[in-house]
Amino acid sequence: MASVACSLVLGRGFSCANTLTRPPIACLRLSRAVSCKMRNRHLSSQQKRQQFKRAPTEQLSLNMNAQSHDNIGCEAEEASSAGASHSSQITIPSNDAESDSNSETDVAVSSFEETNMIENNDEQEHPSIRLEDLIAMIRNAEKNILLLNQARVYALEELDKILSEKEALQAEINNLEMKLAETDARIKVAAQEKINVELLENQLKKLKTEISSRNSIEEGKHGTLDDESPLVLELNDLRKENALLKDDIQMLKLKVADVSKTEERLPSLEKRHSLLEASLMELQSQLSNAQDNVSRLASLRYECKALSDKVENLQALFNDASIVMDQPSLGLQQYHELQKKVDKIEALVTEATVSKFPSENFQHYDETLREKIELSEKRLWESDQEIHSQIQLFQESVREFHDSLERLKEESKKRSQELSLENLPQEFWSRLLLIIDGWLLEKKISVNDAKMLREMTWKKDARIRDAYLASRSKSEHEKLATFLKLTYSRTSPGMHIIHIAAEMAPVAKVGGLGDVISGLGKALQRKGHMVEIVLPKYDCMQYDLIADMKALDVVVESYFDGRLFSNKIWVGTIEGLPVYFIEPHHPAKFFWRGKYYGEHDDFKRFSFFSRAAVELLYQAGKKPDIIHCHDWQTAFVAPLYWDIYAAKGFNSARICFTCHNFEYQGTAPASELVSCGLDVHQLNRPDRMQDHSAQDKVNAVKGAIVFSNIVTTVSPTYAQEVRTIEGGRGLHETLKSHSKKFVGILNGIDTDAWNPSTDNYISVQYSADDLQGKAENKDAIRKRLKLSRSEGSQPLVGCITRLVPQKGVHLIRHAIYCALELGGQFVLLGSSPVPHIQREFEDIANHFQSHSHIRLLLKYDDALSHLIYAASDMFIIPSMFEPCGLTQMIAMRYGSVPIVRKTGGLNDSVFDVDDNTIPEQYQNGFTFVAPDEQGLSSAMERAFQHYIRSPESWQQLVQKDMRLDFSWDSSASQYEELYERSVARARAAARV
Repeated sequence: MASVACSLVLGRGFSCANTLTRPPIACLRLSRAVSCKMRNRHLSSQQKRQQFKRAPTEQLSLNMNAQSHDNIGCEAEEASSAGASHSSQITIPSNDAESDSNSETDVAVSSFEETNMIENNDEQEHPSIRLEDLIAMIRNAEKNILLLNQARVYALEELDKILSEKEALQAEINNLEMKLAETDARIKVAAQEKINVELLENQLKKLKTEISSRNSIEEGKHGTLDDESPLVLELNDLRKENALLKDDIQMLKLKVADVSKTEERLPSLEKRHSLLEASLMELQSQLSNAQDNVSRLASLRYECKALSDKVENLQALFNDASIVMDQPSLGLQQYHELQKKVDKIEALVTEATVSKFPSENFQHYDETLREKIELSEKRLWESDQEIHSQIQLFQESVREFHDSLERLKEESKKRSQELSLENLPQEFWSRLLLIIDGWLLEKKISVNDAKMLREMTWKKDARIRDAYLASRSKSEHEKLATFLKLTYSRTSPGMHIIHIAAEMAPVAKVGGLGDVISGLGKALQRKGHMVEIVLPKYDCMQYDLIADMKALDVVVESYFDGRLFSNKIWVGTIEGLPVYFIEPHHPAKFFWRGKYYGEHDDFKRFSFFSRAAVELLYQAGKKPDIIHCHDWQTAFVAPLYWDIYAAKGFNSARICFTCHNFEYQGTAPASELVSCGLDVHQLNRPDRMQDHSAQDKVNAVKGAIVFSNIVTTVSPTYAQEVRTIEGGRGLHETLKSHSKKFVGILNGIDTDAWNPSTDNYISVQYSADDLQGKAENKDAIRKRLKLSRSEGSQPLVGCITRLVPQKGVHLIRHAIYCALELGGQFVLLGSSPVPHIQREFEDIANHFQSHSHIRLLLKYDDALSHLIYAASDMFIIPSMFEPCGLTQMIAMRYGSVPIVRKTGGLNDSVFDVDDNTIPEQYQNGFTFVAPDEQGLSSAMERAFQHYIRSPESWQQLVQKDMRLDFSWDSSASQYEELYERSVARARAAARV
């Protein structure tokens, strides 16, 4: 369109020249100048068109008096006569510059003035061209040039689009080439297999031909040949060989069957072997403990004998003291008798004086009496001295007796303490481990000393316990000296397991991950393994639930963004487990945000934490058997460990990775992986960490799957679901290629925290044997939430969940109205991080605000959740997908019958009471398959009918659910078996 407009405008501009019979000189020269200029620009535009192949050009035709199309022809035409004239065309490209048009205009005007003067002098007979026409022509030319420039811009835009399309096509071509290469390889393999098949078919045909020919020969000669002919003999031999071959084949089949049976029995035998080894190790440990007890008993017998001898000696001393005490009493009696005699003598003296005895006799008698009195006084003094000495001796004996008695009391108290220390809580040993690791990190003890002390603590050695108790009141230096005197060391039968995670209940819990860390950790610890946890130090943790928390006098430096950053290390115990907290000294304040997740830089936050956690283990000199990381937040540990730290000699551990939800995979631009020190060029590959959605993105979960020795998820059914396109969220192919190390293990619950017989959050505690307390809790929550209490037997349906699409919010909404229609009550506890879902349920809550049967509590309240579990008769869990789910296990623990959709862990833990294909002892709830309202309504109707029509059967179902074992013991045993196999394979490979 632009070219047509230009040609029309130029045609009108040059109309004056077309009407003249003989073109004036001015017009000729003007046309020649314009023609030459246009030809030059035409050549430059041709060069540009060679650079831009698809740049649009437009041609504008002008009837001018010029013929040549190059510069040489233009110069020759200027030199020729003005009379030679004929029509020609000028081509104007669409991408001419506007500056060129201005210069052309100046040339054209000057040429016109010049030729106009010549024409006035030489050509008077021809009328002159008007100046206005030329100016109009020039303006039209300028407009044409503007249009051409616009066409040029449009052409450049089209060129950019074409180039982008070309790049996209090139990427598709590359993918197709890769697929073509794979297809070629498969075709080659298929062709080779086809050739092999053809060869086998040819051989088969030959054999058939030979057999048929032999059969025909045998049939043709059967009438003429006798049994002694060579052919018949050969045929008989072949038949015998054939029979023997058949027998051999049958024998081989039997042997193969035996081998297959042996292979099937091999895992069970291996398991039995491992169990026997574990039992043997346990017996050895018990034997060693028994030997210690025997030696301790022998020493106690010796001490008891010594104490009995001391008691006998004390008894003899006590008897002597009693005798001595008796002697002073006799002396006192003699003293009183003498005193009486003296009194009598004095009375006689008085009588003699009165009677006036003769003086000589009296004096003699008086001297005698005086002698007797002095003798008596002397004896009395001696007796007093003896009594005093005996009293002192008795006092010393009594004092010695009391000292011995106190000593016996102290020894008895010490023995009672030793007996009570056998049942010391796990917090004691965890605190001891943290003290030892703190000394190691602070460089106060060597790595070997720390290893020895760790093993003694792990084994719960009495000597390290006594050393700790003896040095509690001493200084730090004296404590170190006491501990370093311990040189005894034993090999621990358990494993050293370290969990690196972003959550841990109850101090930092967002979802089920926190429960897994604490529950699994305690279960493994009870099995005799040394378990440690590494967490970020969030500012929003519940610090009051951490025991003995303190900062170590050490700084661990870790690499990030091309430099080293300091990390402060804190230690403490959580429910008996030793925990390390990492506090980064980074300007971004990664874990001082007031929340755990949901920040714009979560990828950087947790890649920093993963690098710092592995660096802490490396600098602490730890040699764990298993490093267990969880979800994408710590998935970086696996590639960091094998790509960086294994080369430094830190390679004793096997890596176990558990993905609790494949919905969250930790994807980010590949450039962000460089921050933690990983080589993005090596890892951003389809077989490593490259995300399936884009070539410039990496996937943290994919990297952990590739680099870990063990990969688990949280239920067997979910492990099957994520191998599909829908469930795997793009990782199904990766999981299939690593299927040998991928397994699903159903989570457990903390049966100590969730126990209706000891729960302090509920109104009345109860058990499976006494369900009266459950009814009282039901009445209590009705009273608290102001629900109707008129019908005590009215079923109460509970629901505790996060209101997100995964949990089936549309089905939860339907369940509210369905419970109301079926004559029940409904209580919902939970909130949504999705604004429109939260608003929708707020509207529903406002609608039922004063309703007597419905109550929606859009918040999180841990104490209230315990009461809802205890009060509800049924529990709704209509998830779209559920990796494991703990809600259904807790509900059954509290006697609330679950109504669930058959998916993930729900399918592994809840079995329909109306499903005859399931044994009766496993039937524990109501299930539905289709994720729609009809399926949920059907399951709820069956549950309500069972509750109303068969109360006795319902009570038996409740009691059966409460007695089910959903503890961590079974799950921990499965993890323990996986750990042991991986460690055993690694040690076997190291020996080879």
